[in-house]
Amino acid sequence: MPDPVIRDPHVLLRVISKFLIPLIALFAFYVQFHGDYGPGGGFQAGVILAASVILYALIFGLHEAKRAFPPSWIRIGMTLGVLLYGGTGVVTWMLGAEFLNYDVLAHDPSHGQHYGILAIELGVLITVTTVMIAIFYAFGSRQPETQEEDW
Repeated sequence: MPDPVIRDPHVLLRVISKFLIPLIALFAFYVQFHGDYGPGGGFQAGVILAASVILYALIFGLHEAKRAFPPSWIRIGMTLGVLLYGGTGVVTWMLGAEFLNYDVLAHDPSHGQHYGILAIELGVLITVTTVMIAIFYAFGSRQPETQEEDW
């Protein structure tokens, strides 16, 4: 008689990934905000954060990942990240300085540099994360050219 309990052969992967995904995302934010003082910053943090979403998709399926992180949010994130980066430069222009000269963002130039770098790196984080996820979604959503029975 068949066993009435359906066992998930991937239960260990699912449990471990539920533990690891938040830690990976937390590490991405550490890299993001530590980037002012050491190696790291928006690009590295964006790739790490995207890796946590991609791990989620690999473990729980592309459909579940698209429910958790809808493609419409991904498109909005790509747009907002670029606008934040470019908008920071436009603001410095409007304040009378060169494009992306952060000194004018605060009375103290060192504070202006800090604010500008934070804004730029946040724009890079958002853009890189969402572009990497969009690329993964595009490749993951491709339909095979040959049918399964043709193999």
